[in-house]
Order: sequence, then C-alpha cells, then structure tokens
Amino acid sequence: MTGCRDTEPAKIAGNAATDTELSRVSLMIGQLGLGGAEKQVVMLARGLVAHGIETTLLLLSGRGPREEELAGSGVTIVSLGYRGITRPWVDLRRTLSDTAAALRAFARLVAHLRRARPQVLHAFLFHCYIAAAPAARLARVPVCVAGRRSLGTFKEGRRAQLAVERVTTGMTDFVVANAHAVAEEALRQEGLPRDKIAVIHNGMEERDFRVAAPAHLATDLPVVLCVANLRTYKGHEYLLDAMCRLQQRGHRCTLVLIGEGPQRPDLERQAQRLGIDVRLLGHRTDVPAFLARADVVVLPSLEEGLSNAVMEAMAIGRPVVATSVGGTPELLRDHGVLVPPADPGALADGLQWMLTDHAAAARLGKAAREWALEHLNADSMVERHVSLYRELLERRSDR
Repeated sequence: MTGCRDTEPAKIAGNAATDTELSRVSLMIGQLGLGGAEKQVVMLARGLVAHGIETTLLLLSGRGPREEELAGSGVTIVSLGYRGITRPWVDLRRTLSDTAAALRAFARLVAHLRRARPQVLHAFLFHCYIAAAPAARLARVPVCVAGRRSLGTFKEGRRAQLAVERVTTGMTDFVVANAHAVAEEALRQEGLPRDKIAVIHNGMEERDFRVAAPAHLATDLPVVLCVANLRTYKGHEYLLDAMCRLQQRGHRCTLVLIGEGPQRPDLERQAQRLGIDVRLLGHRTDVPAFLARADVVVLPSLEEGLSNAVMEAMAIGRPVVATSVGGTPELLRDHGVLVPPADPGALADGLQWMLTDHAAAARLGKAAREWALEHLNADSMVERHVSLYRELLERRSDR
C-alpha cells in the first residue's frame, strides 16, 4: 500500500461492538461479467476465503459468466436485483417503477448487512460504492471501503454525480485505487485527503503466467491483438488508421479485436473502407489462446485505469504497444512501447518497430514478464487488501 494514513478514518454511525480479528468481509460489485474489475473482485474473493475469511459477494444487478470461477470456492453470492433507472424524459412510468425497484434493492442490501454483520464492506465501481456507504452506516458495518478502478472522466461536468460521490465518500472509511494515476485523479476530483487513499495494483494468478496453446487463426500475416470493449474511449478508430498506415508501408497484418460494444458497426465500416484485415471476434473466454497466437498486443485507449489486458500480455511475455494514458505507463515504463493517444502515426511506428525488430520485441516481452512476476501476483494483491482491512478494523476498535 502507499499513502495509508495515520489519522482516524471517517466515523461510521453507531456504537456497535467491533470484532478485532478479521473474519467476515463482504465485497460488492454490479455483476459478474467478463470485465477487468469483475476478474479482480473474483480473484480477491477467492483469496480472502483462502485466508480463512468468511466472504460474501454482493451483486447489485445480476450474475454473469464469471460466477463459474467461484464454483466450489466457498464464496457466498447474493444478488440484490437492481435494474437501473430509465431516463425520465424517455419513460416516466418506467422511471418511477425502476426507482422503486432501486429502493427495494437498497433495502435488501441494508437488511442483508444487518443479518450477515460483515466487519468490512468493500464496494467496487460508482453505482456500488455510492449505495454501499449509506447502507453501511444504516447497518452499522464497522468499516466501509470504496474501490476506484478507472479515471473519473465520465463524471466531468456532471455536478450531481460528483456531489453524490463526495457525500458518500465522506461516509467511507477508505478508498483503494488500482493505479497511482487513478488515485491522483480521485484526489483532484473528489478532494480526498491523501491519508484516505492507497494504491493496490491489480493482481494475476499463476495460471495467467502460463502460455496457452495458440488459437487457430486462418492467416499467414503477422497478428496484432487488441482486447478491449468496443467503445469510443478505447480508441479503436485510431488503431484501424494505424493498421492502414502499416499496410501502406508494406507491412500487412491481421488485426484481431476481442470485445464487444456499440462501436462495432462503425469499426466494421471503417475496416471495409480502409481495406485492412480486421477480425472482430466479440466476447471470448479463450483470450489466453489468442495472446499466445499474437505477435504484438496493442491497447490504443484514450483513457484507462489499470488495464488487465496489458497485464495479461505482459504475463506471458508478449511485446505491448499502448497509449500513455492512466495507469498504463506504470505497467509498461522501460518494458513496453508507449505512444501518445489519438495518434495513429505514432501507433503505427510503435507497431512497426515490434513487428520488424524481433530482438527488441523479445527483449521487451521478457522484461515485461519479469516485472509482472515480481509486482503483479494475486497473492500480493490479496495480502495487501487483508492488511488494509485489518488495519482499518483495528483503528475502528480503538475508538
């Protein structure tokens, strides 16, 4: 951890007795989809159980494919049934119904916390941590922690969201960011005191460091792989332009895009217009096989927290070319290729270097793997969370 404060955490209402030995933790996230945050929460939940800590995973809206990864782990899963709220100018009746459903989900959360009596509630992502803080107060949970997993760009200019976040952060004992860039933005945007936030980087399990059998892909060209949701902020349009530039320079490649999202139709049209070989594979659960097949892994994001896709490529020694945004420089400095965002020329230059200078690509891939083995293992990530929870619980019991 970095930046752990020595002063007392924000008080949680009530005078309920606090157990001094950490034995019960609840984690909270929206659902168990294939995103990076969900992967880290599942990993943390399993690790807490391995430490002998009774662990409950609260799902705000629903389950998802990562639930299979918790089978037989001893983690208890509870779904709260929140559906989200329709914009009022679209359907007022539906909005009122959804608001009532959200209130019922909040009531179920409070009731569950009162029954389960966790010592620590750790909530991840915006909608969860703004619900978790007041629920923890009402249920007299001793320690409430909020997780920050990405930059707060989505809140810029949204005064209501920022106001709600500041209020709920005031009810929260501590904030954990997964990258120094994420922590710095939270400090700036939310006005957090420095002694109320720490950085614990994402972790990877032993299996993430094993090279899988390469996926079958019908192409004789070098393969460039990008694993990212097809959303504007991931910068795919600049990547496709970079691939076109590479082709014009005589370096034809096959670009494989794993992920799904609203930009898919636009990207399909752009690829056809540019005349480049792009394979859009949608959501996949066999990403390790495609990492093993790739010559280079690329992430062209315009903004980023701490990319699991970059970490997974580093873990098996693949050379990575990525934009220098968010927490990515923390991962790739001195063992990857960093380029400015929204710059297809620079992106093409970086890719060309890795595709043509095989010695440099191998050297950077090896250095990335060695760094990941030392700094990004799951055991270390879980241990640091356990140490933080214990520290906060002790401070609470001392008051």
